[in-house]
Amino acid sequence: MNAISEQQLEEEKLTIQAAYEQMLGKIKSSMDDEDKRNIKAAYEMAVEAHAPQRRKSGEPYILHPIAVAQICAEEIGLGPTAIVSALLHDVVEDTPVTLEDIQKEFGEKIAHIVDGLTKLDHSVNAESPQAENFKKVLGTLIEDVRVVLIKMADRLHNMRTLGAMPRHKQLKIASETEYIYAPLAHRLGLYAIKTEYQDLVLKIRDPETYHGIARKLQETKRARTTYIEKFIEPIQKELDEMDVPYKVLGRPKSIFSIMNKLKTKKVAFEEIYDLFAVRIVVDVPPKKEKPVCWLAYSTVTDIYQPIPERLKDWITTPKSNGYESLHTTVVGPNGRYVEVQIRSQRMDEIAERGFAAHWKYKGVSAQPNVYDRWLSSIRDLFDNKESDAVEFINDFKTNLFNEEVYVYTPKGDMRMLPKGATALDFAFDIHSEVGYHCSAVKVNNKLVPMGYKLKHGDQVTVITNKNQKPTESWLKMVVTGKARSKIRSSMKEELRKKGIFGKEALERKFKNLKIDFEENIDFLVKYYDLKSRVDLYFAYAIEQLSTTDINKLFTISNGKLTEIVEEVPESETDATAPSGPTRKERRKSKIKPKIVINGQSADQFKYELATCCNPVQGDYIFAYMSNNGCKIHRSSCPNATQLMANYGYRIMKAEWSASMGNDFVAELLITGVDKGVGVIQTLSVEISNKLGLNIRSFYIDGHEGYFEGRVKLVVSNTDQLTVAIKALKKLEGIQSVTRIA
Repeated sequence: MNAISEQQLEEEKLTIQAAYEQMLGKIKSSMDDEDKRNIKAAYEMAVEAHAPQRRKSGEPYILHPIAVAQICAEEIGLGPTAIVSALLHDVVEDTPVTLEDIQKEFGEKIAHIVDGLTKLDHSVNAESPQAENFKKVLGTLIEDVRVVLIKMADRLHNMRTLGAMPRHKQLKIASETEYIYAPLAHRLGLYAIKTEYQDLVLKIRDPETYHGIARKLQETKRARTTYIEKFIEPIQKELDEMDVPYKVLGRPKSIFSIMNKLKTKKVAFEEIYDLFAVRIVVDVPPKKEKPVCWLAYSTVTDIYQPIPERLKDWITTPKSNGYESLHTTVVGPNGRYVEVQIRSQRMDEIAERGFAAHWKYKGVSAQPNVYDRWLSSIRDLFDNKESDAVEFINDFKTNLFNEEVYVYTPKGDMRMLPKGATALDFAFDIHSEVGYHCSAVKVNNKLVPMGYKLKHGDQVTVITNKNQKPTESWLKMVVTGKARSKIRSSMKEELRKKGIFGKEALERKFKNLKIDFEENIDFLVKYYDLKSRVDLYFAYAIEQLSTTDINKLFTISNGKLTEIVEEVPESETDATAPSGPTRKERRKSKIKPKIVINGQSADQFKYELATCCNPVQGDYIFAYMSNNGCKIHRSSCPNATQLMANYGYRIMKAEWSASMGNDFVAELLITGVDKGVGVIQTLSVEISNKLGLNIRSFYIDGHEGYFEGRVKLVVSNTDQLTVAIKALKKLEGIQSVTRIA
């Protein structure tokens, strides 16, 4: 046994050393002797510190920080300081090594980065420890972006190696990735990493769809390669005559983007024509980039018919994350749509590596620093000290928009805002004070509502009034994190000021009634189902609640409040109650499905199936624990991402019990050709007579030869539901059948 253990140990040492040497080979930035010494010292410290630790897969833990360092070097393009920090990113959190040890060995800068990567202590008392940790990491953006970039590399490697984790933990990590990391990767211009995040999330959340698309892509690979070669051939002949170094690449779209097309277009895989994109990358100096890219565009559109509305010029006006490229879609051989992307070598590197590559080329391009203004808006969010961590994360997330609109001030200065932003968002984007006192807005010299959604090219004029103040209704008019944060902050200040009067009124009432204030105030907060004492004080200040009601609603004994519970006489109940059980009684008496939570029977929990996603036996599910009991959600629930990302500590593993026998309601969306008479009958006969299922409700609407129907079916499990979906899809004239709840 000892001989085998020693042999395994020796093999692991060789594996670790090989991984380290491979990582070193991926570092592309220049290094001096001190950099090389630091990397080696960091490697040796990490190897020793993590020596006793293993990952869930059983492999030595040290392979993880080495892999993270390699991603930083190879896929993001970071330098020696980040490599050292990546190797050490888990030592303070998971081993006896301290920040003081790291500072002594490697200096303050690396210690600061490692500190940013270290999670807060588990003893931190917070509504959402996850959100607090996110906030800590994101807070480093305005000081040193490398912390976030290393964190993203760490998350990418964790996502790639999630297989050994329990499914409920996989779902939690995937939800965090979808909620924050994928949008952040997009905002920092890390296209390749964002795409891989999205694919890996889909692989965990909906493995059947992921593997189905992956299989079909593999099956069609040869035909697709042949088609791309045929498409590229005439383009290459013309590009050769330009006498400019170039390369042409063909690649399939990501599995995630294909899945989105299947959902939005409601068509079969075989009917999606633009499954792939062709990229033309020219290698020219920055001054020649624009004319050469447009010349390449002209070459492509001379050969293939372009679709005008699909032309995207992000060279003249780059995206807010620094992305520059020309995109067009053309009609290729056999009438198939092909997306063509045209860019320079510099643009391509920025598109793939984002922020890190942008700083490499800083000053080379005529474009201003695209990140400075964004980082300034992030700083504004941190300036709001009253915002809790969950509010901060939700506000921050709105700054990670995918699409933007370009609008102009009266002086002609361009402002970039997320698509869907309103005139009031624009006011706050100009300056917080302009937003606070915004009383009216003109767009293109016409008065518009403050909630008007901005369009490309709008010229916006904000009219202010010093007496104007934000109201709660303003929160419904804005989408940007900055506007939300500032409005909320202003309202909290108003609430606090008015709350002082409410608190004083309550204190006087309590004193008159000889009630202890501190001992009873939280009881009132809970009784009225309010979030905080401040909300209670405010409610009394604006006379939403009255101090005179205290005598009517509560008894007072030994300085404590007790709720008065009115007992209704039995005879009165019998005389006035409707016949049959009440809705609440029926819900209580219904036999709930048997579910196992964390390996134990869920009977010990107060639980129910979530109505937002209506889980059916066979669905992947999870349990969400709240103050009001436990809700069982589908893993694909629309609310799952937000719940798991912000409240992961409340998520518990849930499974269906082996013995069930319950019925569930599932809703399907059916679309197809409207033949007029007989559509409802055809669907009803198939569902009721042939499949033997009960229909809970049926709604159908036909319009110009197309119909859309929503039907709720009573099923026993997902197998029964899958059979129903397949059967309905086979009916003549049916285009798509998808489950929506």
